[in-house]
Amino acid sequence: MKTTAWGSQGLEASVEGLGAMGMSFAYGDRDDEESAATLTRALDLGVSLIDTAEMYGPFHNEELIGRTIGNRSDEYALATKTGVEVSDEGERLGPNGSPAYLRKALERSLRHLGRETIDLYYIHRVDPNTPIEETFGAMGEFVTEGKVRYLGISEASPETIRKAHATHPLSAVQTEYSLFERSPEVNGVLDTTRELGIAFVSYSPLGRGILTGAITSKDDLHENDFRRTSPRYSDENLVQNLAVVDKVRALAGAKGVTPGQLALAWVLHQEGVVTIPGTKRRTYLEENVAAAEVDLTDEDLADLDAAAPVGVAAGERYPEAALKGLTI
Repeated sequence: MKTTAWGSQGLEASVEGLGAMGMSFAYGDRDDEESAATLTRALDLGVSLIDTAEMYGPFHNEELIGRTIGNRSDEYALATKTGVEVSDEGERLGPNGSPAYLRKALERSLRHLGRETIDLYYIHRVDPNTPIEETFGAMGEFVTEGKVRYLGISEASPETIRKAHATHPLSAVQTEYSLFERSPEVNGVLDTTRELGIAFVSYSPLGRGILTGAITSKDDLHENDFRRTSPRYSDENLVQNLAVVDKVRALAGAKGVTPGQLALAWVLHQEGVVTIPGTKRRTYLEENVAAAEVDLTDEDLADLDAAAPVGVAAGERYPEAALKGLTI
């Protein structure tokens, strides 16, 4: 697996990390045994960044990573997130970027992960009730103390990114980005990260699985899968979205790769972009890792632009309530 600079502050990791959320949260039932095997296999394949968050479970994901690959912590950078308050009992309470909560969350995550230092610490969602300068002032103290190495922010507007970066330099900005979700190209976020030398970290680079071509209806999803409530998976929107997938599938076939590999290769061919495709299964992990070796020509990129232009997806990327907390 190729490595690259994640931003300009010194963090280096593989161009593809592993998003671990689905091992604990949102995508159906857990399978800790297979998830543990997937984490171990990821390191064996050279994946050197694992992405988690305190709210995945809550806490289960951090604990799973800590007990599974904690003894191999010198082989990967660990990214986790805070800023969505979770009680000690696991109740999600909403955005909280206050210094007091961040301190509590940091110490708790370190304990769950079995680590003394977190490599990349993100604000998961921006707290509209706490000035971002106050939030990142506290985060900067964690760096000074040696408990955190690098800082990041997720789902933030260009203005907020600039304010946070001016308070303490950011290494990463994480936002949904894929052939299906190209809004960062037009809302200023990608331009801002490129200007400031911050890594843009694409999450859900497979359009929450639809770009793999493996999902043809909601019946393919587990009854506990949050995508059943996603606007892009509604009956009407799914028909339109699968028509786009068919175009990607045809281009992938001509290239001799899977639709998912083509979609991941497209993300990795964008300037300043790294990605964290998520999976809890070794089979999909190995397919995703192979995508990092897929070379795309200018003609390939033009064909994909035509097949999946900005705004192509039918439906919003989250239900209405969840949309309110994005790109503040």
